[in-house]
Amino acid sequence: MKNKLFAGLVALALTACGKSPKGDMQIYPTDDEVAKGADVSWVTEQEKAGIKFYDASGTSQDLYKILKSKGMNAIRLRVWVNPADGYCNAQDVLLKAQRAKDNGMDLMIDFHYSDTWADPGKQIKPAAWKNYNFTDLKAAVYDHTFSVLTQLKNKGIKAKWVQIGNETNNGMLWEDGKASVNMKNFAELINEGYKAVKAVDTDSKVIVHLSNGYDNSLFRWMFDGLKANSAKWDVIGMSLYPSATDWKQKNTACLTNMQDMVSRYGSEIMICEVGMPASEAQACQSFIKDLLNKVKTLPQNKGLGVFYWEPQSYNSWKNYKLGAFDDSGKPSVALNAFMN
Repeated sequence: MKNKLFAGLVALALTACGKSPKGDMQIYPTDDEVAKGADVSWVTEQEKAGIKFYDASGTSQDLYKILKSKGMNAIRLRVWVNPADGYCNAQDVLLKAQRAKDNGMDLMIDFHYSDTWADPGKQIKPAAWKNYNFTDLKAAVYDHTFSVLTQLKNKGIKAKWVQIGNETNNGMLWEDGKASVNMKNFAELINEGYKAVKAVDTDSKVIVHLSNGYDNSLFRWMFDGLKANSAKWDVIGMSLYPSATDWKQKNTACLTNMQDMVSRYGSEIMICEVGMPASEAQACQSFIKDLLNKVKTLPQNKGLGVFYWEPQSYNSWKNYKLGAFDDSGKPSVALNAFMN
């Protein structure tokens, strides 16, 4: 009996293993272990505007259920401090996060530390924080992070991953936290967020997120600088928005960058955002499928997953044309990549 059990375990292990370039056995993650998700932060605003979502047969259905039927197992939600229209504030995030929990989906929380969009071109302080000195600004980062995550926890909702800042290619909360001016300040802000996340749940993984996942020089500059200033993070997050003609080159460069981030810092990797024009759905499917496969090849299961950014956007909602639903409100073939 023991021999049969041992043989079975060996066979099971071999099915999950492959040869690495060095010839040693490498265990790859299974589909169940990889996050296949979507940022759906617009969903409540879309629903309020009367927008509906449909399954392949044309039947109106809850967005989360449609995405889950396409193989997705995780949801990403952005958090703004005090947005003018109320969408993406803590209360709105709680509603959307509850729906993720109800559908058995993991959750990523993306703190922008702004009242509006934060990205490589702008990192605008919340109006309420505008005149804070740096000590108060750090406290605000901690308190805001702790408050939102605690509200989730009190509802029995776990944030599996938490971004401290969004596409922080040059830091956040400018000018105080602009990395090219004061990397030490940015590192201290990251650490306040890190401490707040761990104070709520030590198992939540902290992500520092940059765009242009193919740009190794950018990532080395940022994470060398953060490491030199004692910043703490668990996961390096990346965005990748290639075209239908250059996605193969961008994916190859992204893989090289991911491999370097793993070997250089020992970090796990998450592709936090991807997208491609909705009109290029077939190319987008090939892009995502290839990227997922590349993420799965990272050593020691360091590749955590891939998230599509606002796939449910269609008919140029908010003038955004990189969704993955067709003009009739049904998921395009692009999302079939998550079913593999």
